[in-house]
Amino acid sequence: MTHILNNLNAEQLAAVTLPAQSALVLAGAGSGKTRVLTTRIAWLIQTGQVSPQGVLAVTFTNKAAKEMLARLSAMLPINTRGMWIGTFHGLCNRLLRTHHQAAALPQTFQILDSQDQLSAIKRLLKSNNIDDEKYPPRNLMHFINNAKEQGLRAGAVDANDDYNRKFIELYELYEQQCQREGVTDFAELLLRSYELLSRNQALREHYQNRFRHILVDEFQDTNDLQYKWLQLLAGKNAAVFAVGDDDQSIYAFRGANVGNMAAFEREFHVENIIRLEQNYRSHGHILDAANILIAHNQKRLGKNLRTDAGHGELLRVVEAPSDLREAQWMVEEAKSLIAEGMLRSEMAVLYRSNAQSRVIEHALFSAGIPYRVYGGLRFFERAEIKHAMAYLQLIDNPHNDSAFMRVVNFPTRGIGARSLEQLQDAAKQYSLSLYEAVPYVAGKAGTALTAFIRLIEGARAETQPLPLPELVQVVIDRSNLIAHYRNEKEGADRIENLEQLVAAAEVFVSEEGYGLGAPAQLGPTVVEASDGLIASGEFEIVDADVPLSETMSPLSAFLAHASLEAGDNQAQEGQDAMQLMTVHSAKGLEFDAVFITGLEEGLFPHENSMQEEGGLEEERRLMYVAITRAKRRLYLSFSQTRMLHGQTRYNVRSRFFDELPEDSLKWLTPKFEPMWPRHQHVVADFAPSRQNKVATRVSEKSTGWRIGETVAHAKFGEGVIVNLEGSGENARANINFGKSGMKLLDLSIAKLEKK
Repeated sequence: MTHILNNLNAEQLAAVTLPAQSALVLAGAGSGKTRVLTTRIAWLIQTGQVSPQGVLAVTFTNKAAKEMLARLSAMLPINTRGMWIGTFHGLCNRLLRTHHQAAALPQTFQILDSQDQLSAIKRLLKSNNIDDEKYPPRNLMHFINNAKEQGLRAGAVDANDDYNRKFIELYELYEQQCQREGVTDFAELLLRSYELLSRNQALREHYQNRFRHILVDEFQDTNDLQYKWLQLLAGKNAAVFAVGDDDQSIYAFRGANVGNMAAFEREFHVENIIRLEQNYRSHGHILDAANILIAHNQKRLGKNLRTDAGHGELLRVVEAPSDLREAQWMVEEAKSLIAEGMLRSEMAVLYRSNAQSRVIEHALFSAGIPYRVYGGLRFFERAEIKHAMAYLQLIDNPHNDSAFMRVVNFPTRGIGARSLEQLQDAAKQYSLSLYEAVPYVAGKAGTALTAFIRLIEGARAETQPLPLPELVQVVIDRSNLIAHYRNEKEGADRIENLEQLVAAAEVFVSEEGYGLGAPAQLGPTVVEASDGLIASGEFEIVDADVPLSETMSPLSAFLAHASLEAGDNQAQEGQDAMQLMTVHSAKGLEFDAVFITGLEEGLFPHENSMQEEGGLEEERRLMYVAITRAKRRLYLSFSQTRMLHGQTRYNVRSRFFDELPEDSLKWLTPKFEPMWPRHQHVVADFAPSRQNKVATRVSEKSTGWRIGETVAHAKFGEGVIVNLEGSGENARANINFGKSGMKLLDLSIAKLEKK
């Protein structure tokens, strides 16, 4: 027992050894929350309070789940295979596979990633003759996913107007299409799992009795439906150990509800709130800046990070005349750090908007410094891999119309748009999948489509007895993908990736316990009783401790793994290169040196946040996350002009500088002279850069106002015009009103006075 609890500080020890009741752990950045979660599980098992099969642990990334399992294996002499530790989507996938009949799904249902979901929606619109300009596919996808994340089926969504009513109608058609094809999207995994547990009392009580200890990581990132799902599984008796940090809640745009933490405290009658405030990542000045900044937020549970690592270096602040100069300065600083021995991979450049990366990438490329844009295309998202996976999906489930459409004519085999229209008409007329509808298409089109069906059926027959890696290799060969890419100018990399897919299959069967000799396609495992028993509410409880490798074929499991992996938001490991990413992507990561760029009003904090309730507090939490990524050295920079979305913006520094402790900042003296005093929030005199003087003169002449002019507004007070756009009745001005912030005003409406 002693060795498990070694090296825990007093706060961590208190959290790990809490009694068996629901608890809330406020885990500050770098406070060792993964250690606490894993040690809590190990302690519960070691003390006999729960078996490994009685634990449910939920994380937000596959990487975090794998790390927890690896640490548990190192702590205890137990087999962690079969333990219910994973992401919300991964655990819901497991539940639905195990009880697929009760969930009204085929056992081999396939998971649509976001690209496949968008393709499916485009097909839906086309087959129903819907104008995709009036009803954009991406908007419909967001509408559907948002509804599902609120736990709403199409019939439960309020129809506010005719446009909204049409979206609801399309949502219902989309559900029918997915059901017909045997596919689910990511939001469906959670919603259908929730519905399954809600309506099936016996099944719900089984899992409530089984999982007496539920642990949740990153609790502040849960959405409403995830919270309800946890409530269902917990019932009245489970001890829920929720770990989170309300100061790092930055995903409201994805539906995350930071209010779930307060609701959990209230509804689960939490008596124990433990704050992990000892930080093991950052030096003192970095933590002081983070603590003082976040204290400006009113709605927080409260904690204060501390460290034993000493004050460390001051935060370095740089003001640049332009985004180009900002990027050049950053490159020079990075070169100095590299010369001092710092790895490039230990340096990160963070920005609020992806649009900022172009200038930074160009500067790094020009300087010959390797870099990687975090969150770029991952392996399973690459086109050649998605093509190969589509062939595998058709072998596993021929009714997947998205997979069918992706490869029916790739590589080209003479099946054109007209042939596919005939096929889609037949499928719609007879309510069949595209695969089933092929015999109803006559003529040349029917002949070409039948040849494609023979290709799939032949591959299925040939690969039936083969282990998964050999199956993948055969399908790649029979699909002619490699032959196709050999004729491409840059096809060598694609062929190499296809070869890596076979290697990925080998790793998968090894890690998941299939064994390389196991056949890739097995008969479906009966995991529930007959339909009659299910209808009466009775079912056969399967051995839920058995991993999916014993209830799913290797091919089905591999396809599910690939979809879940493609949906994960963690980047892959790469070469020693500087890391470029948005602040949102940086959450959970840490680096020796961090550059936070573009700290300007309207960019960070973002101008949209000013119009949303709680928006500024979320932006401040985002800044808190950015600051706490740094271990040793932190740079903060802003520029007076920035080219974004094809327009030059004239900026003033972010209000966040006014909320940082001055004695923790070191204002560097760059070679370029600032255009205004660095401590002055409102610009009094402004001189536009040379390349923008002509555009500025045009704007000033057509609007009657000029950049740098001081104005007064009845509501916002006194401010300075920092940018002008448009002319005549369409003229607008960006005005910095100091305490009231940056405002974009229509000059034909706003009653401004010249000062």
